[in-house]
Amino acid sequence: MDEQPSQEPTGRSGQEPGRRLDRRAELSEFLRTRRARLKPEDVGLPDFGRHRRVPGLRREELAQLAGVSVAYYTRLEQGNGRNVSAEVLDAIARALRLSGAEHAHLTHLAKPKQHKKKVSARPQQVRVAMRQLIDTFDSVPAYVVGRRSDILVWNRMSAAVFGDWSRMPAQERNWARMVFLRPEYRELFVEWEQKASDMVSFLRMDAGCHPDDPRLSALVGELSVKSEEFRRLWATHDVKEKSHGVKRLHHPLVGELTLSFETFKLVDDEELSMITYHAEPGSPSAEALRLLASWGTDAIQAGTSAPRP
Repeated sequence: MDEQPSQEPTGRSGQEPGRRLDRRAELSEFLRTRRARLKPEDVGLPDFGRHRRVPGLRREELAQLAGVSVAYYTRLEQGNGRNVSAEVLDAIARALRLSGAEHAHLTHLAKPKQHKKKVSARPQQVRVAMRQLIDTFDSVPAYVVGRRSDILVWNRMSAAVFGDWSRMPAQERNWARMVFLRPEYRELFVEWEQKASDMVSFLRMDAGCHPDDPRLSALVGELSVKSEEFRRLWATHDVKEKSHGVKRLHHPLVGELTLSFETFKLVDDEELSMITYHAEPGSPSAEALRLLASWGTDAIQAGTSAPRP
């Protein structure tokens, strides 16, 4: 079992460490981008304007669909969520056809919990029993991620499939940093673009819950400076919850792997999630995992290991 004691990032960042994300600006841009992706015909409205000055629905059209005044919606889209009711947010979410994750994100931005505990500077901890459980998964890659998609603990099979994270500096054990800044992960994920989009969507969701997290702000600033692709995806304001699906990997030892993944939030700390991967029984990917498990440390060292710092 490996684990990291979370550390403060030491490199330069495009955003001052400690500077919080602007919740009002986040709310404004989120609503604007959600409105821009809808057309009148998408929501059953006639389109009388052949030369629309802005993409998507006009504010007037969105306000009509939500049953609120144009002035009220305009104030909200300008970032003023003060005194907005849950019922109005629900109506706007329906009008914008938001997903469950997007609806939750809108609520976090517009009505932040006034007495919410600030993000602790102390490293997130994973219970010993959970670490021991992950270690028993002999043929199942499994790891636990925390805020900002920091990788906290992982088992031997995760190292064999994704690389020996113990060889990385602790502050680099973060999925967003690895996906956008390490070339070996661009090669590992067959659908790298989808993985990159997912990572940004997860960070956006985290930012809505914790706009005052200085380490998240620093991470976003650093990635914005170092990766044009990250900047482009961050500007879309897409949000997503970690869930389940399929990933295709190109492993340097065993070739292509098709693995299903599942996400389990830990009941004693919902900011921690365990991610597991498995292959369809009897498939070539299942056989490849079996080989990786039997090769042990040889697979870990020859896999997608990061270069030594």
